[in-house]
Amino acid sequence: MLTLSKAPRKLICNAETIFDATKVAAEIEAAAAEARGAADDGTALRGPVVQILLAARKAGMAAISEAFTKNPFEARATTRAYTYLTDCLVVTAKYVATQHMIPNPYPGHEDRLSLLAVGGYGRGEMAPQSDVDLLFLTPRQITPWAEQVIEAMLYILWDLRLKVGHASRTVRDCLKLGREDYTIRTALLEHRFLTGDALLADELAERLEAELFKGSAADFIEAKLAERDSRHERQGGQRYVVEPNVKEGKGCLRDLQSLFWIAKYIHNVRNVKELVALDVFTEEEFETFKQAEDFLWAVRCHLHLITKRPADQLTFDLQVEVADRMGYVDENGRRGVEHFMQDYFRHATSTGDLTRIFLTKLEAMHMKNEPLLQRIFRRSRKVKKGYKVIHNRLAVDNEETFLSDKLNLLRLFEEGLRTGMLIHPDAMRLVVANLDLIDDGMRNDKEAQRLFLGLMLKHGNPERALRRMNELGVLSAFIPEFEPIVAMMQFNMYHHYTVDEHTIQVIRHLSEIEQGEQVENLPLVSQILKDGVNRKVIYVALLLHDIGKGRDEDHSVLGAKIARKVAPRLGLSKSDVETVEWLVRYHLLMSDMAQKRDISDPRTIRAFAKAVKTRKRLDLLTVLTVCDIRGVGPDTWNNWKAVLIRQLHRDTAIALEHGLEEVNRENRGAEARKRLREHLSGWGSTALRTETGRHYPPYWQGLDSKTHVVFAEMLRDIPDDEVRIDLHPDEDRDATRACFALVDHPGIFSRLSGALALVGANVVDARTYTSKDGYATAVFWVQDADGHPYEEERLPRLRQMIHKILLGEVKASEAMKSRDKIKKRERAFRVPTSITFDNEGSDIYTIIEVDTRDRPGLLFDLTRTLANNNVYIASAVIATYGEQVVDSFYVKDMFGLKFHSDPRQKALEMKLREAITKGAERAYS
Repeated sequence: MLTLSKAPRKLICNAETIFDATKVAAEIEAAAAEARGAADDGTALRGPVVQILLAARKAGMAAISEAFTKNPFEARATTRAYTYLTDCLVVTAKYVATQHMIPNPYPGHEDRLSLLAVGGYGRGEMAPQSDVDLLFLTPRQITPWAEQVIEAMLYILWDLRLKVGHASRTVRDCLKLGREDYTIRTALLEHRFLTGDALLADELAERLEAELFKGSAADFIEAKLAERDSRHERQGGQRYVVEPNVKEGKGCLRDLQSLFWIAKYIHNVRNVKELVALDVFTEEEFETFKQAEDFLWAVRCHLHLITKRPADQLTFDLQVEVADRMGYVDENGRRGVEHFMQDYFRHATSTGDLTRIFLTKLEAMHMKNEPLLQRIFRRSRKVKKGYKVIHNRLAVDNEETFLSDKLNLLRLFEEGLRTGMLIHPDAMRLVVANLDLIDDGMRNDKEAQRLFLGLMLKHGNPERALRRMNELGVLSAFIPEFEPIVAMMQFNMYHHYTVDEHTIQVIRHLSEIEQGEQVENLPLVSQILKDGVNRKVIYVALLLHDIGKGRDEDHSVLGAKIARKVAPRLGLSKSDVETVEWLVRYHLLMSDMAQKRDISDPRTIRAFAKAVKTRKRLDLLTVLTVCDIRGVGPDTWNNWKAVLIRQLHRDTAIALEHGLEEVNRENRGAEARKRLREHLSGWGSTALRTETGRHYPPYWQGLDSKTHVVFAEMLRDIPDDEVRIDLHPDEDRDATRACFALVDHPGIFSRLSGALALVGANVVDARTYTSKDGYATAVFWVQDADGHPYEEERLPRLRQMIHKILLGEVKASEAMKSRDKIKKRERAFRVPTSITFDNEGSDIYTIIEVDTRDRPGLLFDLTRTLANNNVYIASAVIATYGEQVVDSFYVKDMFGLKFHSDPRQKALEMKLREAITKGAERAYS
């Protein structure tokens, strides 16, 4: 008779609902009776049994899924339920194989067979799509009967669509392979008896402990730590990866499992709670562990249910669905998915803290001794009074004395930076347990303020101190206004880090530049810092620049208000506080001006110079802007942005030094024509007069000398029916410069945009000018899909494709339909469309700024709409922030006038919005 083990306590739903053993047993007995007498009753029975078990599995999976959907955080009860259902299926398959399909009426000693669950299944933790790892254990070499049983079982389980991993071994095999392979050893560590010969399973357990595990803890810890480091490296090495792997990532389930494996290996514990009695964890730390594990398992189960496959990567689209299943909603100006990911990262941080404490403690307990010579020649570091060194880590000498002065909670980090030592886990625990000592009195203490500023300013490694203080909660305790941005995720493709990690990254970049590590890459800001700036102001401004994020109010405005309160508490003078407040309020100004406006327009420079007012503020804002952009992510800063920032700083510095009137079109035009004459010294005077006289003033101020030379050559003797194209890598700007010279006609900018979009080119900047003799000179700076200039060998094909499109051989609007698509994983992002008209930002143009969701055909749609409405586009500045794009068009109407009329602006805005909506529908279809 089929006998199943007793169901575990606290399943997500009733055990009979998960697997009705009585009903299944009756159905199997009936099917077995019907199959008897068949030529091969064993094979005849398999089909009906599979159908019975498939129905039972389907019902059980549905019951668990339904119950979990109603209780989306009940992870432990859910993983136990999936394990119980799998146990029932596996044990039933074994029963059918041994009792009905291949019965052995006279089993000998050699026919003993024990079935064990190993790995995660053995641990009793299963997600909906987890693998089923089985160990078939025999006393000696496998017998023909056992082999047949195993084969019959596996066919049943495979027919049930279970992902079965299996091995058939003797006890001796297990010991031998466990010695050779740590993965096998770890799997055996978590073996669990299911059915069959219990004495054989007991023998394995006893011999594993006595002959394999005992005395080898140091090696096992070392292997697991190396494995963990390698895994973290593969997953990006960061806890705050925007699309984390919930199983393998840093601070995720595998880290918790590594902790348990080591604990079980050394202490033979059955669960993590037993580590409290062993004084490895405190009661609070165990509770933190439990909450983190529950949350991460819940996320993993939801991922499997959504995707119907063993997906462990929290991609952008899945983050939204998981957040929705777990009941997160939009509130306080943030999306539900952002609240969900903030909780996710906080649990990942907790996991990291716990595993670090645990593993470091065990590493110290079981550390291999260093070779004698290394110990002799390694100098012991001197630490200040009140500290000691344990296993090369900074520890507290006397806890009571340490806590008698609350400022020691900051001095510990100072001593860590001074000595270059890592802080011992016991010291970290002491700090976490006493964060309540950091009160208003301490925050307003001048010595505390000095210590805190010193951590950023004195020791050359502020990143390490700030990150550790942030992980332990000290940063939020000392600056409570920082707490809301801890682990705060920004749900977009632009920001690679959470807000707090981004803040630490920008300070790291500042420190590197200050120490002369980026002179070649960042000559301007390196020189600014070398010449000297107010270091207190720039460090505090960077620390607080995003502190207002996550609320309904503009984060720059709110951040400035917060900075006004926080900066005095950090010991800054009144004038320094005002500068910090201004920097926080306008920390995006330079980036916006450089990336969203035409900085060759004198009006842009004059407006920016009026805003910054002084050279001191200009330099500080430049440093802040560069560090802020570099801190967004590894590839965000590029030569293109570097050129823009350098040019904006240079021109603004001239305006501030010599007066705003120095910045005008006439001066720039005369200088540009003079430089062109120098470059074209071989030309005759008539040809030179023609070239320097054929262009309007904006042409001369909008382009650099190299591009003027290129257009001069292209326009020389150009026939009216020819389109001339020059493609050239512009290494200074990390882009390919695409120059076009042809007879002007309406909509030329749109046609060129369409041609470039169809060849997959991303436009980052564009200018178009009409000469006095009726030629269009258009220049686009484009990048490939990876954000780099096109490789030299790709340029001929690119030129050929553009020619075909411009000559009408390919119709852009039709061809765009199949190209203008948004990838599935990127569809979860929302970007509200905003369209503004600015008649103050330029002397002669209206600036139409379109802020919306980016897609391949957007620029073509916008420029075609403008062309169809008789709008002349002089230039376009394109700023891309992940999935968001800001396209700024410098335009005039057909009479060469600005768009001042409100009704005309509204009508044009409506047409642009209509084009965006239609294009978006096409891209999402």
